[in-house]
Amino acid sequence: MYIFFFIFLGSYILGNIYVFFRGMQAICNSPVYAKVLFTIVYWCLALLIIMTYATRKSNLPNSLSHFLYEVGNGWLVFTLYMVIALLAMDLIRLFNREFSWGFVIAFLLTIGLLSYGYYTYKHPKTQVINIDINKPVNTAGKALKVVAISDLHLGNGANKKQLQKYILMIKKEQPDLILIGGDLIDNSVAPLYYQKMAEELSQLHAPFGVYMVPGNHEYISGIRESIGYIRRLPFHFLQDSVVTLSNGVQIVGRDDRSNHSRKSLSELMQAVDPDKPVILLDHQPYDLDKTEAAGVDLQFSGHTHHGQVWPMNWLTDHLFEVSHGYKKKGNSHIYVSSGLALWGPPFRIGTSSEMVVFRLTFK
Repeated sequence: MYIFFFIFLGSYILGNIYVFFRGMQAICNSPVYAKVLFTIVYWCLALLIIMTYATRKSNLPNSLSHFLYEVGNGWLVFTLYMVIALLAMDLIRLFNREFSWGFVIAFLLTIGLLSYGYYTYKHPKTQVINIDINKPVNTAGKALKVVAISDLHLGNGANKKQLQKYILMIKKEQPDLILIGGDLIDNSVAPLYYQKMAEELSQLHAPFGVYMVPGNHEYISGIRESIGYIRRLPFHFLQDSVVTLSNGVQIVGRDDRSNHSRKSLSELMQAVDPDKPVILLDHQPYDLDKTEAAGVDLQFSGHTHHGQVWPMNWLTDHLFEVSHGYKKKGNSHIYVSSGLALWGPPFRIGTSSEMVVFRLTFK
């Protein structure tokens, strides 16, 4: 973990040095005061991410904390795409030495791409998945409409205003059951208290209830503090536990992999009736062969964000058997959501934010 952090930090610093150097080349004929101003503004923005995380538990005005979060984290992706664009411009200069607008073109391309990515993030899609489960339930009609969401990352990024839109999306579907696959909280519970987000979250209701499991960010935020906040909400918090709905559907809620002593799936499955439908909530989509072997009918996970921005989706596709979307393994249906919101940079490039609606029919 520490090795990854230092690699990431080193890459970020080197990337910013490269972009800054190319920017200084672009304004080499400008007055000294312009170069000084560029230097101050550039490095303030590049280092803003430090202030973002240093103040994540502070009671700053919502508009200020939201600005710090989005700009500070957004600079990560700005740096990534500026480096890629400037390298492309350098390649063009190899064949055309007179080409002198590389920095300006790279900057405009990056800003255009980030604008598109911000719009995509702010306009999540609704994915409808029809699944037939060959097991009986206790109620007439034998159908269940489930809204499943993950990775809201509520805090200074996905703030109260954004949450209000999400709540309206969910309520519009009039679901029978609501599932939350972890990472409801981003980096701290403090912004949720300051912004009184419980007012919106308490509006989530469904005939069969609202069920949630922890994700790794509940642990990053402090698992005790996270549980304390969630217990205030009309949610059923599942942490290595199993519940049976009145229609006979069983929900298995696994603790996150952050807890190295969590129960195994086989241990949890000892508490279920294999002849009745089983839905598994597990934040991180690892070991899908075990899901199939255990006889789970539907697994819902999140965590991957599908990489959020290209080319990071190539990485998640390599790391996970399913990094996004639907897959059937034997009799097990698996869906990995890209998340309703995001961690960090507020952009979706090559991916999309989503809410999942399962239409389940039974034997």
